[in-house]
Amino acid sequence: MKIGRLLTAMITPMKPDESVDYDEAVRVAEHLVASGCDGVIVSGTTGESPALGDEEKLELFRRIKGALGNGGSVVAGTGGNNTIHSVELTKRAVECGVDGILAVVPYYNKPTQDGMLRHFGSIAEASSAPVIVYNIPGRTGANMLPTTLLELAKRHKTIVGVKESSGDLAQITAICRERADGFSVWSGDDYLFLPALAVGADGLISVAAHACAARFRELLDAVDEGDLRMAAAIHQETAPIVAMLFATTNPIPVKWLMNEFGFAAGGCRSPLGAMPESLMAPLRALAEPYRPIVHAR
Repeated sequence: MKIGRLLTAMITPMKPDESVDYDEAVRVAEHLVASGCDGVIVSGTTGESPALGDEEKLELFRRIKGALGNGGSVVAGTGGNNTIHSVELTKRAVECGVDGILAVVPYYNKPTQDGMLRHFGSIAEASSAPVIVYNIPGRTGANMLPTTLLELAKRHKTIVGVKESSGDLAQITAICRERADGFSVWSGDDYLFLPALAVGADGLISVAAHACAARFRELLDAVDEGDLRMAAAIHQETAPIVAMLFATTNPIPVKWLMNEFGFAAGGCRSPLGAMPESLMAPLRALAEPYRPIVHAR
């Protein structure tokens, strides 16, 4: 896969005044690729996309792709609940040289399956870059059915895969069973990484890879080599920190953790809140074995 099998949905670092810290965003992206990721999702949900402006997103795309070059893929989060706006942002993101587009099922609107076909069809027709559909009904309020997804891929050659975050292993199984050759399935839930691989998924778009990228790469390699005992051991080892990173609304915990690791991640923009004090010590303890060596900027 050109885009890669292990991707991190990366945070967007903020300065104390809540402006985007572009230099630190580049630093985080470079660290994630060096840790074992094939690339990064920029301005996804974990990157606080609903709280970013278009020009901020585009500058992130330009800066991070310019820094990574051919060393790591950059997938631009351009989807939203306004089809016209999503199409225009997608066109501008492609002009930044990104390797792919991530477009989420429109949130709040609760579109019908036909509405999803129209929405994603418009984005696909506007993009010369590969498009990954992002299905996360727990956030959007609407689930894209496998039949709808596969019809989209049949109609539009630029739709190349799905980040499936329904949490429904039966749905992931159905997609893997019915998909055409070349259509990729990424688990969008860290806790389902190994189970999703077991039913045919190709990889992971991760939040926890901010801490566990190297271990997730080892898990993926173990599955490829048929060493399921090793893969299960890594899955069991990383399960506690994965759970803790979602103990409150993402990306609050992972952004706090990146500050703990020595990155200038800053806080989350409003309307997200601060890290609950009750979660700090437990997450710090779980994360200690994964602490990277970070040099001062």
